[in-house]
Amino acid sequence: MLYWLFYEKLFHAFTPFRVFGYATFRTAFASLTALFLGIVLGPWLIAKLRQFQIGQYIREEGPKSHMTKAGTPTMGGILIIISIVVPTLLWSNLTNPYVWIALFGLLSFGLIGFWDDYAKIRRKQNLGLTVKQKFLLQVLATLIVGFLLLTLHAQKVYSTSINVPFFKSFKPDLLIDSLTHRWYTYPLAFVGFYAFMVLVIVGSSDAVNLTDGLDGLAIGLMIIAAGAMTALTYVTGHARFAEYLDLARVPGVSELTIFCGSIVGASLGFLWYNAHPADIFMGDVGSLALGGALGVVAVLIKQEILLLFIGGVYVIEVLSVILQVGSYKLRKKRIFKMAPIHHHFEALGWPESKIITRFWIAGLVMAFFALSTLKLR
Repeated sequence: MLYWLFYEKLFHAFTPFRVFGYATFRTAFASLTALFLGIVLGPWLIAKLRQFQIGQYIREEGPKSHMTKAGTPTMGGILIIISIVVPTLLWSNLTNPYVWIALFGLLSFGLIGFWDDYAKIRRKQNLGLTVKQKFLLQVLATLIVGFLLLTLHAQKVYSTSINVPFFKSFKPDLLIDSLTHRWYTYPLAFVGFYAFMVLVIVGSSDAVNLTDGLDGLAIGLMIIAAGAMTALTYVTGHARFAEYLDLARVPGVSELTIFCGSIVGASLGFLWYNAHPADIFMGDVGSLALGGALGVVAVLIKQEILLLFIGGVYVIEVLSVILQVGSYKLRKKRIFKMAPIHHHFEALGWPESKIITRFWIAGLVMAFFALSTLKLR
């Protein structure tokens, strides 16, 4: 909106408005706008959630120390989503299709999380949507994203090839029919493409959701991951940087830096109230939305594999659950005292604040490593 007003309409009348054409300028102000909204609207939302008695229900099989958190206002993800959407609409170029696809990913997964949180509150227990219901809704949202991307691919403005860390010239195409040009490979190509989209986007959404178990843990890691994605979106859409780093460039995708910057600012604003001891929890409406948005951005900028490193702690949390469940089903033995792995360290007696800080440090190291791979090829 501000881009259209000051750059496209008023730039010729007042040349200093030229700065509104720079993605870096708009990203900085989008981040600050998101941070401002989060801090200002936080107390109002917390008061409203308390007024409507929208509090957290603690699962009985979880750590007993968490019982003291019962009743803490939840569904704070609403604050995060507002703080992302408003700055994105204000500061980005709204004619850019990638911005709308990213917003769709954020809002669709946020809606699924809202439904899940609402079901928990209505039933007055920590059980909302079933695993099957939630997964099917996530897959549906991902399939819509995939369809939109294929539409852009047909218009030759989006590439289905992906960047592979450590390999400079190896950029496999997700639509394998483009390699064979045989009609009978088309169905297999589309199935593979959509399956990959589900793996990345739904996996990212669920990973953030599983990590959201300690005050400030998931949102702090999101600040780090979104910050790394902000840098990646900029270089991917920048002609010279993309050529220098030999990335699969997607023209116009640098506009997503405003979206990613808004995630960073909104996450910082939410952390102000979610830091230990938390005044508010993000709930599934926040964790599913943030994870889904992160996965969608990775798909848009062709950094799906690098997302594994950027969100390394999220990945470890998911793997700990998979290993725990698999080990118990196969051997009737548990690998960890409790899963996800942050609860394992709680069971070992680590203070909550120490676990959170050390996981943040691990996330920061992994994000730096991910960015370094751009030249380690």
